[in-house]
Amino acid sequence: MTEAPLPDAPPSQADLSRERIVAAATALFAEHGYDGTTTRTIAAAAGLNVATVAYHVGGKADLYAEVMRRAHEAERAAVARALEAFAALAGTDPAGAAVAFADRYLDFCLEQPHVPALWMRRWLADAAEFAGLEEQYARPLLESVRDALARALPGVPPERAELAVWTVLWTVHGFCRSMIRAQVPRFRAHLHGLVLRELGIGGGR
Repeated sequence: MTEAPLPDAPPSQADLSRERIVAAATALFAEHGYDGTTTRTIAAAAGLNVATVAYHVGGKADLYAEVMRRAHEAERAAVARALEAFAALAGTDPAGAAVAFADRYLDFCLEQPHVPALWMRRWLADAAEFAGLEEQYARPLLESVRDALARALPGVPPERAELAVWTVLWTVHGFCRSMIRAQVPRFRAHLHGLVLRELGIGGGR
């Protein structure tokens, strides 16, 4: 007779405090950037004092590293799922697969707008002391998408695929920062045309 699994232990008060701090920091870094945010404002947003923040997460730099790590993990997982769906469809409908991939990435950014906001802040020269995050996080993701496109679309050289990925990335991030949710259907249609044109497939040459 198998024993029933034990229920998960409820999160400790320390865990709850840490999550409040990380959530507050994520919102503030996304809105004001690393350079425009202080540990004091993070503590105030989390409803805690500065000493408690330092105890649970360390300094502001430690907190920023954790926020960016979590943002990357969420984005990496979303891209991995989208690439799986792309690979399943690309053999029979490359244009549809490329458009569906762009749709999935747009949906991810709309659901988690702090992710494009954090990266756009970095493109505006925020958090210059964390110079390696692009190579550590953004570059491997971009290359994985570029390589998947180049493999599935023989007529698309890697350099064109990479430029297409960058174009979609910049366009989606910029739109998501605008927060004009009423324009999502219109933007989505525009994104479809942009993807096909940049890749030169599906009549978009």
